[in-house]
Amino acid sequence: MRKLYTGLAWTVAGAVVVQAAAIAFAFGGMLNLVSEGGVVDKALLESFQAGGVGELGFMIHGVVGAGLIPLLALALLVVSFFVRVRGARLWAAIVLGLVVLQVTLGFSITDMPYLGLIHGANALAVVVAASIAAMRVRRAAVVAATDASPAPDPAPEPAPEAASPDAVSA
Repeated sequence: MRKLYTGLAWTVAGAVVVQAAAIAFAFGGMLNLVSEGGVVDKALLESFQAGGVGELGFMIHGVVGAGLIPLLALALLVVSFFVRVRGARLWAAIVLGLVVLQVTLGFSITDMPYLGLIHGANALAVVVAASIAAMRVRRAAVVAATDASPAPDPAPEPAPEAASPDAVSA
């Protein structure tokens, strides 16, 4: 279960990196379109006809951010109940809480664009929390493995001297 927990935590962190790459691709494509005289409006974004200008990045950002990452964070929390490492549940809950905040901010950006500032900063918080969750469990596994290894045998103690047959018994 520790490997599954660690894998899920690293996958959450990696998916956030995919998010950043996808949105950078999307906006780079849109800026390229505008610099060449094109117009970006609601009709263009809804038509999905602007191939090659990064609209795929918006789609990737939406699917990974609204679907995959929340499922991974929820799975991380469920698995944390089977991992016997101190703090595993706490860090999984922190990751899930940050992801819920992230999704809420993402859907609220269209109404209040300044929430994008928090959305970007919170993405970094998700990466950090997921990384800490993964490293804590990994570190606990390494410590448990070193504690479970047999200790080297100490130098044999000298055998007590046997009583000589001439000894007087009291």
